Amino acid sequence: MFGMDEKMINPVYLQIVEELKRKINSGSLKPGDAVASENALSKEYGASRMTVRKGLAVLAKDGYIYSIPGKGSFVQKPELNKYTIYYDEMKNSINTVDRSRLLEVNIIMPDEKLAGELQITRNKNVIVIRRLFFTEGKPIAYDLKYLPYSKGMPIVEEELEQATFPEMVSGSVSSFSLKKELTIYAQPPDEEIRRHLKIHDDLALLVIEQRIHNEENKPIGFCVTYFRGDYIKLKGRSE
Repeated sequence: MFGMDEKMINPVYLQIVEELKRKINSGSLKPGDAVASENALSKEYGASRMTVRKGLAVLAKDGYIYSIPGKGSFVQKPELNKYTIYYDEMKNSINTVDRSRLLEVNIIMPDEKLAGELQITRNKNVIVIRRLFFTEGKPIAYDLKYLPYSKGMPIVEEELEQATFPEMVSGSVSSFSLKKELTIYAQPPDEEIRRHLKIHDDLALLVIEQRIHNEENKPIGFCVTYFRGDYIKLKGRSE
């Protein structure tokens, strides 16, 4: 209904969440300060203790408060060094991949490092997918993806050529259940990568490793992408 007061629109537990967030963000409640008790919040909002607990649980999940059994809830100290990085292998803040070329799809036996990444034995077959990424006709990244092989697993090269890593591994797994981890570092290119990316000077690579786990935390894919350092920039922000 138009013109209705916000408190009449939002569920009570969300009113509690937003009001306490406002107090914390404005500095009215500082790190270490005690949050009003469940009884006090119940009286203030005319809500059940179950509703209050639901609101406090949201605040705890969002990192605003923490609880000490028998003592209550307290304002959490913010993690000032924690950032969220938005990463898409086909798109970053200064460049977009407009074409990829499939170099190879093969089945290999993993070395010790790869077997460790995928948490498999060295006699377990692995699919390796090698690709080049291009921007305006120039090769800007060399991409390697490794997937544990299962008997009868289809390998459709036309689909692999353009697919992102999560798309490759989510065929039999819900994308909502995937857990992803990134490792980012710089290194000089070896001769193979120099040749593929046409590097003729001392240009460094930005290397991004991706690990994808299923809901049981089992690795289902490992990826290493070597970007020319002049074609990628990543940004992060604190939440």
